[in-house]
Formats: sequence, C-alpha cells, structure tokens
Amino acid sequence: MSQQTAVRSQAAGGGGLRRLPTYLGLGFFLLVILVPFWWVVNMSFKTYEQIQVARHIYYPDPFTLENYRILLFESRFPFWIRNSFVAAGGTTIVTIVMAALGGYALARLRFPGRQFLASSVLILYLVPPALLFIPLYRVLDGLGVIDSLWSLLLAYPTFTVPFCTWMLIGFFKSIPLELEDAALVDGASRFQAFFRIILPLAAPGVLAAAIFAFTLAWNEFLYALIFISKEEVMTIPVGLNLLIYGEIFLWGQLMAASVLTTVPVVLLYVYLQRWMVEGLTAGAVKG
Repeated sequence: MSQQTAVRSQAAGGGGLRRLPTYLGLGFFLLVILVPFWWVVNMSFKTYEQIQVARHIYYPDPFTLENYRILLFESRFPFWIRNSFVAAGGTTIVTIVMAALGGYALARLRFPGRQFLASSVLILYLVPPALLFIPLYRVLDGLGVIDSLWSLLLAYPTFTVPFCTWMLIGFFKSIPLELEDAALVDGASRFQAFFRIILPLAAPGVLAAAIFAFTLAWNEFLYALIFISKEEVMTIPVGLNLLIYGEIFLWGQLMAASVLTTVPVVLLYVYLQRWMVEGLTAGAVKG
C-alpha cells in the first residue's frame, strides 16, 4: 500500500509539473485581461481630487458613487445608452434577417455568378468605412434621416450584413444537403425547409453572427459622429466625448460610463455563449 501511495504521489507531482506552463499561461492571460478592467472599475469609484493627485492608486479611498450619480442623473448618459440599444438592436435584427436569407441563397441555390457574388460579399466588408461615409451622408440626407437614429439603422448594415452573410454561408454549407432534400420530397416548400430544418441547425452560427453585429454596432463611432449632432440622439461612443472639456478629462465619469457600457455586452456574451454551446451539443447528438 505504501508503494502504491508513493507511485500515485509521484504521478500527481509529475502531472502538476506538466500543467505548470498551462497554469502560468492562463495566469498571464487573466492578468492581461482583468487588470485593465479592474483599473477602470477602481477609477470609477474615486473622487476627482483623488484621481488628480494620484493618491491611493490601487484602491479608492474614499469610496464614492458620485461619478455614477452624476452620470445617470445629471447628464444625458441614459439617452445615449438607450440610443445605443436601439441602434445596435435594430441593426442586429436587420443584419440577421438579411444575412440568413442571403447566406442560404448563396450556399444552396444554383444561379450564374454565385461564386463571384459570394466572394464580393466579403470584399464589400473589407472596404474602409472612411470611404463610404460621404456617399452615405448624401443618400441619408436625401432621405431626410440625418440627426436621427434612422440614419444609423440604415448605415450600420452596410458593414455588418456582408461579413455576417459570408459567415453564415459556411454554416449553411456544413449542414447535410440530404436533410433539406428529404424535407422537399416530403412536400415542404423551400421556405418551410429553410425555417424548419436549416435555420434551427444553423442556430449557433446565427447567434455568432448576432453577437458580432450587435458588438460592432454598439461600439461604432465614425458614422455616429458624422450622421448625428444632437446630444439627445447620440450613441455612447460619441456622447462620451462631451465629458472631455478641452484639456480637462472627467476620468471618474468616463470610467463609470465605461463600466456601465461594458456590462450589457458582457451579459450578452455570457448568456448567448451558453445557448451556442447547447446548440452545438444538440446538433452533435442529433447528427
């Protein structure tokens, strides 16, 4: 018994040594990811004087919620975060509908120029937004939607739809064609086969595309800066510029706004990631 115990202890010690590089790598990764976020949270609970004199760098003393109070009740931040939700949420819905239909058509249907069109979808995504905002401004101004959220809802899909379409093409191609053919033989129409067979199996890809579209629209700055000038219609990335007065940076309020802006995106990732894993697992079991 003593020899077996010694062998097991040696094996456990050897396994621990082999895992040491993994633990060190994970520790370094967590350090790089969490320390900046901790620094932002730490700054958000400090007073203006404490930030300026760099006193108690590693923790807030005194601890204060004044930055959050000013941000939520004495600024237009609630309007900015509402506008960002509307713009990002609306863009995500439009993107998923158009990308799902377009990706399915390019992956399943046969028509002349299909391969060229599929390649062009990705090329359109690679076009820098700085080259498009002038013609987009002319178009949106002609439609009379400048200085409204409609301008963002019409402009954002120009860079979210191409990439999401290209992404979903790969997901739709990975689904066996025999499943759709069986549904068509049983009397289902093309739309019924798409909504009842293909779309549920491609749910992980659709969720990944939705996360991408929402995050990209949530953080977008250039179009929101150019198309909107009214404070009550601004989104968060543009509205935070109003917390900078010349050479005066309201770091406490900026950090508090960063925390409040990050929380919805983090919760979205955590929630949808669970559904993505469940969808992948269910698809593997059914296959």
